[in-house]
Parts: sequence; C-alpha cells; structure tokens
Amino acid sequence: MSDTADITRAGDGELWRRAGQGEAACFGVLFDRHGEAVRAFCARRTGSLDAADDLVSIVFLEAWRRRADVELVDDNALPWLYGIARRTMQHRWRTALRHRRALDRLPPPPPAPDHADEVAARLDDERHLTRLAAALERLRPADRDVLVLCVWQGLTYADAAVALGVPVGTVRSRLSRARSRLEAETEAPRPVPASAPRSELP
Repeated sequence: MSDTADITRAGDGELWRRAGQGEAACFGVLFDRHGEAVRAFCARRTGSLDAADDLVSIVFLEAWRRRADVELVDDNALPWLYGIARRTMQHRWRTALRHRRALDRLPPPPPAPDHADEVAARLDDERHLTRLAAALERLRPADRDVLVLCVWQGLTYADAAVALGVPVGTVRSRLSRARSRLEAETEAPRPVPASAPRSELP
C-alpha cells in the first residue's frame, strides 16, 4: 500500500508498525481514526471541552512515545489509547492545567463574526458536562473510569479490561457498583406531603 486511500484502509496494527518505521502519515490516520473518541472520553471524565482538547494532544504524544508497547484488541488500538488517556489524566493533569493557564494569559483574539447558535450549543454542552462531572466526582475513581468507558465510550468488558489493566470480572463488578451509586447520587428526593402523618414519614 502506498497511496492515501490504501493507508486509510489499513488496520491499526499495520498503521502502528508502519508509523514506527517512519511513515508519519500512518500515525496521522490513527489520530483521525481515534482522536474524536479519545477527546469524548477526556471531556466526559474532566467535564471540560477545553481540557479535553488539550489532553488529546498529550495522549497521542504519549502513545507515540510508547508505540512499542501498543496492545491491540481485534486489531483495534482504541482500548489501549483509552488506557493511556486515563493514566494521562491521573498523572499529567497539572501539566495540562499549566498549559491552559498559559493560553489564558495570551492577548484575546480579534473580534470574530457572531455565531450565536454555535456559542449557545457549546454552552449547553459545557453545562451538561459540568452537571455530569459533579455526579461522577462522587464515585470512586476506579468505578468512574469503568462507567465512562463501558457506558459512554461503548467499550466491551474485554476492551475495558485492556484499557484499565484489570480482569474482565473486575470490570463487570465495578460497572454494576458504579451504576447503582450513580443512580443513588442523581435520584432526586421525593417530597413528603405536609399533611402526611408522622408514621408515614420515611
């Protein structure tokens, strides 16, 4: 395979091998193929689209550094990339935060044309992610990771086990516990009628 069309049809394993041999375009295809899924995972874990944008670059740089250790599941590198993303958020969050603050200190860009609908949609996404992140933060980190990977990122138990570095049985038990706790955390309390006798109160 030599042209662009052939590269985009190649499997993840072949792309990693060829990227390691110096074909930079192959790593670009891997980024195009999996970058948005990694970004979505980071956004759901951090509750911030801006932080997710920063983290995606860090995740793929770390993946390139560790390219010799890639672990494929049915020729798919995404579970392995999720594992790198999870560890990146654990160990390199301070680096990403410093980078974000440095960007915030730059002079503001010149005024851009008004895109009210686009801005409103992004604000709605930010508010939704903030509410979701608040509920997720009350879960144990291990339970939070498996919930995001299996429920929102669509990983199978086997894929999540690769991403988390744990047995499949552990993924199942953590997911069950996470779902139960998240439902309990987000369930609104039921109002008690003012006229209810004390014996009927919970």
